[in-house]
Amino acid sequence: MLRPITQRDREDWRRVRARNLAWLARWDATAPSKSQAQPRSFGSMVRSMRSEARAGRQLPFVVEYDGRFVGQLTVSNVVRGSAQYASVGYWIDEEYAGRGIITRAVAMAVDHCFRVVGLHRIEIAIRPENTSSLRVVEKLGIKEIGYAPRYLHIDGDWRDHKLFAITREEAPLGLVHRLDSAKPHQSHQ
Repeated sequence: MLRPITQRDREDWRRVRARNLAWLARWDATAPSKSQAQPRSFGSMVRSMRSEARAGRQLPFVVEYDGRFVGQLTVSNVVRGSAQYASVGYWIDEEYAGRGIITRAVAMAVDHCFRVVGLHRIEIAIRPENTSSLRVVEKLGIKEIGYAPRYLHIDGDWRDHKLFAITREEAPLGLVHRLDSAKPHQSHQ
């Protein structure tokens, strides 16, 4: 399930992030050393995300599985006008990785962006060595469109990323439908 992040998620978010510090460190964005960005509290992070959501620039979601907080997915950098696109980023608790939870969450978020929000294109940037995230876009049939050297500051340095994108026309029935159709003999939790 995807739902908006709230202040009530503080303890679950902290617990999951603390337990996954080493697992997430190599993928989490960091501030360059000369940057003015300061670490934020959970409360200020959520206030900022919700403010961006009210302004139509972001959709911050909690990923839940069996009623448990297991990760976060954020649709960010929403651009309107003639572009109508956004970027998707996510993370998941290592305990729940490899179960298809993030794949389904990305599919749900993209479908929501296309059908409800009215966006035309969704982009995902993935580090080339992040085989788990590369598998997500592969399973969803999201095509690689480019390579961005030194794209984001992550784990203390500027890191290269592969860029992936999908447009509404490429998934007329939606990504959840595509995912379900690819595995007709398996049940989905």
